[in-house]
Amino acid sequence: MTKHPIKTTNAPQAIGTYSQAIDTGAVVYLSGQIGLDPKTMQIGDGFEKQAHQVFSNLRAVAAAAGATLEQVVKLTVFLTDLANFARLNEIMGGYFSEPFPARSAVGVSQLPRDALIEIEAIVIK
Repeated sequence: MTKHPIKTTNAPQAIGTYSQAIDTGAVVYLSGQIGLDPKTMQIGDGFEKQAHQVFSNLRAVAAAAGATLEQVVKLTVFLTDLANFARLNEIMGGYFSEPFPARSAVGVSQLPRDALIEIEAIVIK
């Protein structure tokens, strides 16, 4: 198996010892994205703004790997407040169509940079 790191300036740069994504040829593993604006590296205000930025960041990383969000087969969502779950579903509907990716949603106590949402994805090329 070969592992090719994916890097794009259209999504926030890694703020730790990880790659934005790893492409294995057939599968791309996208690291968790929070609502950081890639230009300013600042987190957005409020859940809705952060969620849209997360999907924008995921789209940019997928594109750098030669893929689209339509090729996402699995999402793992981390929420600091599960009361945002219904709003997540509404926002996600603007980025995905049926068949929707498989998904897990987990409530967590805290995320990096005090983000309200983080999402990681698996893409099949």
